[in-house]
Amino acid sequence: MKKILMLSLAVLLTGAHSVMAGAAKPLYTFRSLSVETALLAVNKALQECKRQGYSVAVALVDRGGNLQAFARDRFAGPHTPDTAFRKAWTANSFRQDTTDLAEFLKNGRIPNQVQHNPGALLVGGGVKIEAQGEILGGIGVAGAPPGKSERDSIDGRCAKAGLEAVREAIEFAD
Repeated sequence: MKKILMLSLAVLLTGAHSVMAGAAKPLYTFRSLSVETALLAVNKALQECKRQGYSVAVALVDRGGNLQAFARDRFAGPHTPDTAFRKAWTANSFRQDTTDLAEFLKNGRIPNQVQHNPGALLVGGGVKIEAQGEILGGIGVAGAPPGKSERDSIDGRCAKAGLEAVREAIEFAD
């Protein structure tokens, strides 16, 4: 038994050495939105919904799913902060706008169990934030009525307006 343990340890150490010696760098660098950029996107989304007469909450999460920026209109319902966060988290986590995910679920293109993932919310209003082919996070809006169809989510349109306010800055950033 001792011989097997020693042999296993030797194989493990040899494998670890091979990984460290030949492949990737030991650290990974990624881009993240600045707080100012995140706040600008959130504010623009809030203002767009407000301009249309809707009181909403807007949440923006970073690539790790952590809340980075948030705003809530004083008249938005008590459910909207959590709902906005879950929409942003879902878009980021699944790397897909929640409108598309809802449609995929409805058409059977993703398993029914996906909607039961803790924290996931597969309804319109969550938009992934992507620039230069890299996911930077997600933005979610909650509180406006659904719109004419899931594809025409008012929350989603407001979230996209928020992203448009910072699109050029994030696409052409170093």
